[in-house]
Amino acid sequence: MEFNDQMKNRVKRIEGQLRGILRMMEENKDCKEVITQLSAARTAIDRTIGVVVSSNLVECVRHAEETGERSTEELVKEAVNLLVKSR
Repeated sequence: MEFNDQMKNRVKRIEGQLRGILRMMEENKDCKEVITQLSAARTAIDRTIGVVVSSNLVECVRHAEETGERSTEELVKEAVNLLVKSR
């Protein structure tokens, strides 16, 4: 699978969020502020997982239709399992 610039930019933003959270911890910021930022980072990660899985699913379904190697039902089940495991 090819990871496009949108996916990479999402991860870079998350990296920046995590660095900011670490800085907040080092500066002994309020616990509620740190938790709020951690929650935001977790949400960003969850959304990125969704983008990667859905993009991969589209790519795999196209390939399966072209080659007939795997059923689309099997691919969808695999994608759902990936999403479930990420939670």
